Amino acid sequence: MPVVGDLRVLMRFSGFRRLLAVRLLSQAADGVYQVALATYVVFSPERQTSPTAIASAMAVLLLPYSLVGPFAGVLLDRWQRRQVFLYGNVLRAALAAVTALLIVAALPDWLFYASALCVTAINRFILAGLSASLPRVVDEDRLVMANSLSPTAGTIAATAGGGLAFAVRLVAADSDAAVVLLGAVLYLCAGLASLRMARALLGPDPEQLQPRLTAALASTARGLVGGLRHLAERRAAARALGAMSIFRFCYGALTVMVLTLCRHAWSATEEQGLTLLGLALGVSGAGFLTAAVITPWAVNRLGPYGWMATCAGVAAVLEPALGLPFAPVPMLIAAFVLGAVTQGAKIATDTVVQTAVDDAFRGRVFALYDMLFNVAFVTAIGLAALILPPDGKSGPLVILMALLYAAVALTLTRRRGLGGGGGGVGVGGRPARKPRAAGWVWLSKHSTPAG
Repeated sequence: MPVVGDLRVLMRFSGFRRLLAVRLLSQAADGVYQVALATYVVFSPERQTSPTAIASAMAVLLLPYSLVGPFAGVLLDRWQRRQVFLYGNVLRAALAAVTALLIVAALPDWLFYASALCVTAINRFILAGLSASLPRVVDEDRLVMANSLSPTAGTIAATAGGGLAFAVRLVAADSDAAVVLLGAVLYLCAGLASLRMARALLGPDPEQLQPRLTAALASTARGLVGGLRHLAERRAAARALGAMSIFRFCYGALTVMVLTLCRHAWSATEEQGLTLLGLALGVSGAGFLTAAVITPWAVNRLGPYGWMATCAGVAAVLEPALGLPFAPVPMLIAAFVLGAVTQGAKIATDTVVQTAVDDAFRGRVFALYDMLFNVAFVTAIGLAALILPPDGKSGPLVILMALLYAAVALTLTRRRGLGGGGGGVGVGGRPARKPRAAGWVWLSKHSTPAG
């Protein structure tokens, strides 16, 4: 298979292998930690589990994704990214251990949420840094393949971590604290794994570093304005981010619906609900893996916007067809489909942003990318809380998400630049050069779709 051959070539880059190891350990820890929090908040018998309560808990844990993102981007463009991975993961390990102690001690909920908020806040630096570092460890011709493998492998690692957390939770009663401690160990391993990379490998370049924290924070506003202006000049990146935000909004609302269905409509006990939720996460992870395999080929044939439009069109048709019966088996198929199309669109978006944005701005732009993602997700959670009935069965929500997917597909289809191949418009309006690696698309550094 072409993907196997290109994967072998990609894994010859030692920097990529080491960065991937940090991502896998870090996101596996995320999966363990997030599932431990979800089961503790949602599936504890003594806690309220209405859609509003579920949405409120998810929104609280996701707020740092929106609030910390801009600061993360500005600091990532001034701090050495390898050091962010080292200190950030070690600090998360310590905070996760504190969360486990809070669960055991049964202290007030606000302390528990404060600890969880700190862990998720640091996660903004880690994930934005991983994306911003990727072009430093692979060549430009293999960036699409790297974007297919690296973030998708991280998502699968998070899914595997979540599955491990589910397994521990189901085997051992009252094991939420132990699962959180497992996440702490994985965070510590991720921090130690970053030491295998040279301190300056991941950038930014030394002349761009601003080591004093006070100076970096003072320039936050100027940095954000500069990042926004740079993004405004890169229409390809801005357009992809807008479409991806809609994908994220739909995925967020449907996630709350599935969680509520698992808790109430499809199960009589907490254990049954956990099993169904774990199964839904597993098939969604299989969809992510499928997207990693097919997206490079699809982008090469359709272009990034053509592939995103195809993903949105598939979701617009299959999401209501599979979701409206509100039955477990069709909904699990829908979880696979939505996992595949959402991850496929994300791979295309990552590549457009990385190739259209200059390295000096890449950290803050990816932080803004994260902010858009998670503002959309938190907004979707709030909408789902308003629409969903107690059992989670809401036809209007399913139809609304289908209409949004259809709107994205129609909008992207109307934009020229979708056309048959990976080519785009290069610098100065010249055609982008063809890919050197057979089977994978090469995107010009400043490509923008015509029209």
